[in-house]
Amino acid sequence: MICDRLHVDNNDILNRLLEGEPPPEWTKRPNAKDDLRERARELRLQGWTYDQIQVELGCSKSSISLWGRDLPRPERRQRTREEASAIAKRGWEAKLRLREEERQRTRAVATREIEHLSDRELFLVGVGLYWAEGAKSKPYRRQERVIFVNSDPGMITVFRAWLDLLGVERERLKFAVHVHESADVAGAEQFWADHVGIDRAALLKTTLKKHSPSTNRKNTNEGYYGCLRVDVRRGADLYRRIEGWWWGIVGEAQSRTPRTAV
Repeated sequence: MICDRLHVDNNDILNRLLEGEPPPEWTKRPNAKDDLRERARELRLQGWTYDQIQVELGCSKSSISLWGRDLPRPERRQRTREEASAIAKRGWEAKLRLREEERQRTRAVATREIEHLSDRELFLVGVGLYWAEGAKSKPYRRQERVIFVNSDPGMITVFRAWLDLLGVERERLKFAVHVHESADVAGAEQFWADHVGIDRAALLKTTLKKHSPSTNRKNTNEGYYGCLRVDVRRGADLYRRIEGWWWGIVGEAQSRTPRTAV
């Protein structure tokens, strides 16, 4: 030890004797961040910002600031159009993620609000659903048939549950797919057959929609299965009842509407 070699037993005297002397290299312990520090300083000298260095090296901005505080600040340069576009895109993507998270939270809360669907509620929902989306007879074309066409599997599920509630036998239901000819027709047929629990061979003949190149269609991805048509055979009486139920709902709604004072 140094004390033994100098024959000094007092630490205060030893400290005064060694004052100003640099410690030998062998006493210095290697620091795991030395390489990061040097690399951060190099990048800073090249004009990189703290944010860019942080992304590149994965260390904290406070450490980068400490390591490079004696270095000159890089000149502020004008962003290129590509850089500005990339920054704007990242900001917009972050905003979209927040919107989607909020959308999912709101939908989850609303879903939990439907704790139980009574027969009466399903009955009224089904009447409104059919009158909005189902085929209707016209004064100029009297056609009292129950036909429901939709691309939303959920709508098909609710419609079939409603028919079950009304006591319509499953044997009276016939199904057919309507899909664009440019789509995966076989895949669409199998999708809808699986959804309603029948063999694909039991589907009626598929209606192919002509593809128009000039139409800017958005429903061309892998999740596109066209529409399913549900026909209720011998449905004239049911159609008349649906029409009556609907006008009954309309009448009740009108009676609830506050009348404007004259």
